[in-house]
Amino acid sequence: MSDDEREEKELDLTSPEVVTKYKSAAEIVNKALQLVLKECKPKTKIVDICEKGDSFIREQTGNMYKNVKRKIERGVAFPTCVSVNNTVCHFSPLASDTSELEEGDMVKIDMGCHIDGFIAIVAHTHVVQDGPVTGRQADVIAAANTAAEVALRLVRPGKKNKDVTDAIQKVAAAYDCKIVEGVLSHQLKQFVIDGNKVILSVSNPDTRVDDAEFEENEVYAVDIVASTGEGKPKLLDEKQTTIYKRAVDKNYHLKMKTSRFIFSEINQKYPILPFTARALEEKRARLGLVECVNHELLQPYPVLHEKPGDYVAHIKFTVLLMPNGSDRVTSHPLQELQPTKTIDDPEIKAWLALGTKTKKKGGGKKKKGKKGDKAEESAEAEPMDASNGAES
Repeated sequence: MSDDEREEKELDLTSPEVVTKYKSAAEIVNKALQLVLKECKPKTKIVDICEKGDSFIREQTGNMYKNVKRKIERGVAFPTCVSVNNTVCHFSPLASDTSELEEGDMVKIDMGCHIDGFIAIVAHTHVVQDGPVTGRQADVIAAANTAAEVALRLVRPGKKNKDVTDAIQKVAAAYDCKIVEGVLSHQLKQFVIDGNKVILSVSNPDTRVDDAEFEENEVYAVDIVASTGEGKPKLLDEKQTTIYKRAVDKNYHLKMKTSRFIFSEINQKYPILPFTARALEEKRARLGLVECVNHELLQPYPVLHEKPGDYVAHIKFTVLLMPNGSDRVTSHPLQELQPTKTIDDPEIKAWLALGTKTKKKGGGKKKKGKKGDKAEESAEAEPMDASNGAES
């Protein structure tokens, strides 16, 4: 692995070309998210929405780096998922699935794009309705979004992963919501969607991660999931799982011909990053994937659920820790929110008042500590409207 490690050191944000690839991937995934959001209407089939997101990413990335000598891998880094209401994540159904969106559904969209293995991921929550989002739906979106804004300000060189874990839980509690357990934010590296440096959403005795300090020139996918329920999601039906990732360190000689056929297709088309079973031949995939998963050749991304009646909101963004500050490259503005809670906690207000840039850039930096401006410090992230999250 020493060659890989050497290469890894070279291929970080100190290279302008790497920064460009991250930002190009981010631009595509932000546009894909916008496209998918427009499709989120009542009576639209969820599988059609997921397909549109993936197709757009494939098409847009396919137009880039066409005339270079070295073949550059590019495309979907994480398949489009559309998880509704109390479904927490990873719902990306097969073509035969007939699930449709309904008026008032709370939709979590999660998707990723890569160029040459440099990955940009985004997740966003949207309620299928006109007009402002109110009540507990607004609370849980505001909780996830405010927690994401705080995380953006704490994922910075010198801070520790534990600082972020504690802070996002405090934010969720202010909205009488819970951060969902088991969700991890990972460092991103070339072709690595789940790097070793990890931010835990909720610290508990069952889940431990190594203490880590953020450093300049690192990239993170910060993943925040909040719930009006207990925040302890469950797997209800393994058949709903359609997203997998090749476990590159595992080998096994598969017995079934169908499994070998499917596994060979996966190795050829999706050797490293997550993929959806929808992209494989469906009948064969159903049979073949089971043996691959049973022998740990594939890592499944299960579809998890809170209790019916609970609402779950998901915000995920990619942030580049540049020498001049944090650069959030993936995001989308929220609908108008009218939460029932307001943020009065001085510590949370202080976190939100932090800038994300360390040097002046462009039109200069917003003044610190000014109440209405406090969440607009990030030059790259969309401003967090004070009435939507921090205050009302």
